Amino acid sequence: MKAVVYDRYGGPEVLSIAEIPRPSPGPKQVLLQVHATSINLSDWETLLGTPLYSRIGGLRAPRRPVLGSDIAGRVEAVGSEVTLFAPGDQVYGDNLTLKGGFAEYAVAPESALAHKPASLSFAEASTLPQAAAIATQGTADIASGMSVLINGAGGGSGAFAIQLAKAAGAHVTAVDNADKLAFMRSLGADEVIDYRTTDFTRTGPYDRVLDLVAHRSVFAYRRCVSRGGRYRCVGGTTRALLRMATVGVVAGRVTGRRLGVLAVKEGPAHFTPLAELCVSGRIDIHIDRRFPLDETAAALEYAGTGHALGKVVVEIR
Repeated sequence: MKAVVYDRYGGPEVLSIAEIPRPSPGPKQVLLQVHATSINLSDWETLLGTPLYSRIGGLRAPRRPVLGSDIAGRVEAVGSEVTLFAPGDQVYGDNLTLKGGFAEYAVAPESALAHKPASLSFAEASTLPQAAAIATQGTADIASGMSVLINGAGGGSGAFAIQLAKAAGAHVTAVDNADKLAFMRSLGADEVIDYRTTDFTRTGPYDRVLDLVAHRSVFAYRRCVSRGGRYRCVGGTTRALLRMATVGVVAGRVTGRRLGVLAVKEGPAHFTPLAELCVSGRIDIHIDRRFPLDETAAALEYAGTGHALGKVVVEIR
């Protein structure tokens, strides 16, 4: 089968197209004929090998030769202990442990997959698993009348988070680069900030802050959170995450704020609720660009360097 592979950390130049053996499913696994795989920031980080936590399981060299976790496709074969799916079923999910989505076929655990809603295309379904889980859990306790800031709001998770926060009745401030300001407004953001010209930690304070690209100090984030408010980060530099998980928790308690890292739960239970909202038309899916498998390197660079408005999808079939 055709796949996009790499054997060392680096930029898009380390990727190549290769013919590799088609994988076989284990007892509790499903073999998919991949139709579409969306790109997450985690794919870009695992390609580069930075931040350091992206090298878990492969400190010196990549653990797996094929990237791509948010997959959608058709079941080709199932393992002997699989009970939820059968050949021909259309499925989607976050294959974070095994990856392999930038290929014609991929193996995924049965537990990572869900039946694809008939009204969503394979490309649309592939945008949901990881981004939906992050956005849903990151906005879970937002209520009407709250002031909410989302940093990194112009990407995949952020685009969903803006819509969910607005649906909850919050006043939403969205932060990203200048090229994404109009896009964030179109999603419902009440205010937008270009992080290149304005330090959002000196605005507010806000009842809730969801930070998708943390890199600042704990004390900078603390000052933009109102007393009794909450700050959670998902992704960012290793140093920022470690500081927030340690010093941030203590500093928050001392000052009457909740500061910390959002531990995102994986699996269908955490992304199918948003899929249902998309099917009903209450939440929109925004696909900025679609690339063929042969152009996966370009797709990763486009998304990873912060250009994407919403999601970027690699279409295999």
